[in-house]
Formats: sequence, structure tokens, C-alpha cells
Amino acid sequence: MNKTFMPTFQSLDELKEHQLKGLQWTTSHAYKGSGFYKKLMDDSGVSPEDIHTLDDIQRLPFTSAEDLRKGYPFPLLSVPESEIVRIHASSGTTGKRKVLTYTHKDVEDWGHFFARCYEMAELSPEDRVQIAVGYGVWTAGVGFQLGCERFGAMALPIGPGNIDMQCQFLVDLQSTVMCCTASMALLMAEEIERRRLKDKITLKKMIFGSERSSHAMRQRIKNLLGLEDMYDITGMTELYGPGTGLECSRHEGIHYWADYYLLEILDPETLKPVSEGEIGEMVVTTLCKEASPLIRYRTRDLTRMIPSACSCGSLLPMHDSILGRSDDMIIFRAVNIYPGQIDEVLSSIPEISCEYQVVVDRESDGRDTMTLRVECGSDTDAEKAKALEAEICRKIKNSIMVSCEVELLETCSLPRSERKSKRVFDNRPE
Repeated sequence: MNKTFMPTFQSLDELKEHQLKGLQWTTSHAYKGSGFYKKLMDDSGVSPEDIHTLDDIQRLPFTSAEDLRKGYPFPLLSVPESEIVRIHASSGTTGKRKVLTYTHKDVEDWGHFFARCYEMAELSPEDRVQIAVGYGVWTAGVGFQLGCERFGAMALPIGPGNIDMQCQFLVDLQSTVMCCTASMALLMAEEIERRRLKDKITLKKMIFGSERSSHAMRQRIKNLLGLEDMYDITGMTELYGPGTGLECSRHEGIHYWADYYLLEILDPETLKPVSEGEIGEMVVTTLCKEASPLIRYRTRDLTRMIPSACSCGSLLPMHDSILGRSDDMIIFRAVNIYPGQIDEVLSSIPEISCEYQVVVDRESDGRDTMTLRVECGSDTDAEKAKALEAEICRKIKNSIMVSCEVELLETCSLPRSERKSKRVFDNRPE
């Protein structure tokens, strides 16, 4: 495989030496360029001169989404405004949007490591990449296009939705790769089957971003479209945007670009490192980001480090797929539940479809109830349905330690989305 965009480190020691230099540069750059970071470090009793090893990162203070909102419109700015060439912003569902700034070098770096994603997915310049994610102030569409053009493949910037146009481009332009949310991929796969277009398109690969995709969902998409492969991509607006990691064709974990940022996995309550292989919150520190560097930024995303090296031979470390967000957790009968845990249980039952909803209610007597609305095949008779309901209840109880009710539905009964699917409905009063 061509490795134009991959790092050239020959050993983990070389990578760590690079990371230490990046950490020292970032702390010094932020301290000198940002009043916010200078005060934060001064108040914490730490200075850039105190960073001698990678372990010294634990001496640095944390930053959070609240810091970005408080610093609106240009939070964490560490260069003169005259050096800013672009801004992007988060969706801003609560309060002010999180606005991030970019220098020319930041944009160049982003394009380089996003091209690395396409390289790791084993694309070629002959591929035609249909980009079906959001354009505008968001990082999604621009990021996928930037990386595609840097890589050298043909970008087809359609954006989300508009299923008729998506299908027309797949047929007329013979797109070979599609980038979208997993929810839209499922919608497209079912629509292509309904329109009987499978034999008229040449789609080989899909790259999913923005939401978790279960094994069952991916398998259904792959089977309906006859894909060669699918890849999970990671990223967030605060950390440049999408493209900060990708799983390779071995699918043993998500390689993250450790030459561009440090990743810590910490207990979200104690903010101390978790044991090897345990689930914790992703905390990131950039190594060369100029305009809006991140120092120990709490992402709220939950995952675990994968301690073993990938069989593909890459030195780049891996983390597992995103289990959920620490602030997406459901507390049900004193048990902490993340949507990813339910994904994993349902994916282990081949007789059901990949789509589901979790509905949590509170009865008049104060008792909380959980109902799983799950799609199954149209050939599921009453006897088989009863057995499936019992199996789902048993596996949820054994794995997550809670009891639930199960409502089986026919395939395609639940709504499909062109963006992210809403799967958790907590109807309990605040």
C-alpha cells in the first residue's frame, strides 16, 4: 500500500520523542499566545518549563466545552487574529456554539492526516468519493472534501439527504466510495434495494462518521450493497474535525494519529488514568495545532485503549470504537447504561435487525421501566417472536444487569435518518 501520508517513525521510541517535542511546543505556544491558557497554567502552578517527560502531561490542567463557550467567539485563540484563515463551529444544540479557529498550517495539517484516512482505507486516485455529510460552518463536508482532494481522488460533494440525487450520482457517476453517517448508509442501502439499483452501481466502500454503528447495522448495509469493506472514522470540531483516526482493513481497532495529538483514557469521575484496557473518557492534547490548541481537553467520548499492536504492522496506536458519551449515559434503577452496550447485546442476536429504540418511562407508582423496540424479520411467527423476546431480555439482564420489556417490530418499521438516528427516548420527568 502507498504510504505517502503515513508517519515515517521506525519505532515507538521515535514516536514518543516526537510527541514530547510536540507537547513542549504546545504548552509553550499556548502559554505565550493565549491569556486564557496563561492564567489556567499559572493558577494550576505549572509552566511550560515543567514539561520534561510525557508523564508530565498529568501536571497540566484540564479544559472543557464550557471553556470554549465562555471564550466565545474565539476561545483558546493562541495566535494573532490576522493569522486566522478559517473558522468552524459545532452544532451548538445548547448555549453558544463552540467556534474553533484555523491558521493556514492547521488547514494543511488537517488535509494531510485526513488524506491518511483514505490511504489507510486503501483507496486510489481512481476512486470517486461521494461525500454525503453536512456542508457549511460544520467541519464534516469540508473535511472529507479537503482530505479527498489532498489524497488525489475525485470528490463528489453532494451533502446529506436528497436521496434521489444520491442514487442518480451513484448510477450516473459510478461512485466507488461513499462517506456518510451509518444511519444514512442504512437508509441508502434499503433505498437502493427498493429501487433495484444494486446491479447499476459500483459502490465498493463506505466510510462512516459522526455516530456509532453496531456490528448488526454494518452487516446489513454490507449485505444489501455487496460492499468490499466499511470503515469507522473519528473526529470532532475541537480537534480539527473528522479524520483524526480510522480503522484499517483488519478492523482490530481505530488507529489514531498519535503524531498529531496525545490521547489519555481517564476515569470521568476521578480524572485518573484507567487500568489498561478499561473504558474511560477520551482526553486529548494537540501537538502542533496553532490557532486553537487543546490541552487536556475533555471530549466526553468513552472508549478504551487497545494495548496490542495491529496485525497490519502500523506503529500507530489504536483505541476501540466509541461506546458513547459520558453525558449520554442513562441511569436506570441505579445502573449506568451507555447506548453502545445495548448495541453490542443486540448485535449478538442474528435473528433481529440492526435498528432499535430504547424507551424509558416512569410509572405512576414511581417505578422506572425500559422498553426495547427492536426490528425483526417479517417471517418471524408468534412462537419465534416469543423466543426472541425472551432471549433479548435474558442477554440484556446478563450483560447490563437490568430488566426490560421487548417490543418486536417488522423490518423498516422504525424511522430512518439522513443524519444521526435518535435511539434513546428518556420520558422520565427531570
